[in-house]
Amino acid sequence: MSNGERPKAGPSIWIWAFGYFAAYAPYSALTKALSDGQLGDKVPGNRILPVSTTASFIAMLVFVFATGWWKVATRKKVGSLEVPTPTRWTALSGLCGATILTTTTLAYTIEGVSIVFMMLLMRGGVLLMAPLVDALSGRKVRWYSWLALALTLASLAVATLGRAELKFSGLAILNVVLYLSAYFVRLRFMSRLAKSDSPDVTKRYFVEEQFVSTPAALLALGILAIVGTGGLAEFRNGFVDFPFTPQVGWAVLIGVLSQGTGIFGALVLLDKSENSFSVPVNRASSVLAGVLATLSMFALGLGKPLDLHEGIGAAIVMLAILVLSIAPMIEAKQKKTAAS
Repeated sequence: MSNGERPKAGPSIWIWAFGYFAAYAPYSALTKALSDGQLGDKVPGNRILPVSTTASFIAMLVFVFATGWWKVATRKKVGSLEVPTPTRWTALSGLCGATILTTTTLAYTIEGVSIVFMMLLMRGGVLLMAPLVDALSGRKVRWYSWLALALTLASLAVATLGRAELKFSGLAILNVVLYLSAYFVRLRFMSRLAKSDSPDVTKRYFVEEQFVSTPAALLALGILAIVGTGGLAEFRNGFVDFPFTPQVGWAVLIGVLSQGTGIFGALVLLDKSENSFSVPVNRASSVLAGVLATLSMFALGLGKPLDLHEGIGAAIVMLAILVLSIAPMIEAKQKKTAAS
């Protein structure tokens, strides 16, 4: 593939994108509703995480083994058995995935901060880094990537203009920083090791990453629960008390849907196209899902209407996504016409 030219993507990226959207809308809405007390008693995010992450872990195992994809993983001989084993790089990527899984759920439980606002910060941030990752990976960054970059910055400025919650958004900022740092490292690994014309290479990376990400998140939560002092007491409650409450079923559903976003979102990002294409497809699905979740909750009387600033910000992000998605297709068509 020549620098800057998007390889021909099969229809699968759009199938995965639809799956991501279909899982993300109910996942974000239910997480916000449960933590806001719209589904019974208020449940803090760190109390939801132990149950939801356990459900995610089980859902991951079901998917990987039901599809048979586990068979392409790297094997290591343990006695007479060959055990699927992540490599050093897929293990590190899996740890980044664990960070993303945890910070995403926590993002929608921070009191006073809406779904769409947190989405614009997190999704906009990943959009901004896509051209940078392509540049670091030796891929030429085209003019339309820089235009989309400027549009994304504008959307974040509009969405944050005059917002009262910015006065107490320290936790939100920390959450976003961890999320974006993990995504940057993960995209770098994907670009170097997983974006391939070979489906088995992509599946191998995906499976090995999945074998690390959810178990690592669950282990980290378990350690926090064992410490269980001060603000960490809620993690212990999440393992010990919350499973016996009437709301535990919502947390299980949140976990399954969260794993759905992890599976489909990763498969979009692992598409062989450059990050300046696959990342916008991924981000578009989640931004649209967030807007749908917010509007659905409002229609059901479970939340506030879409804020004007957030709506404008989301619209500008969608414009950036259109620029990144359509411009490469037009450019490729022009090159093909010129060459013929």
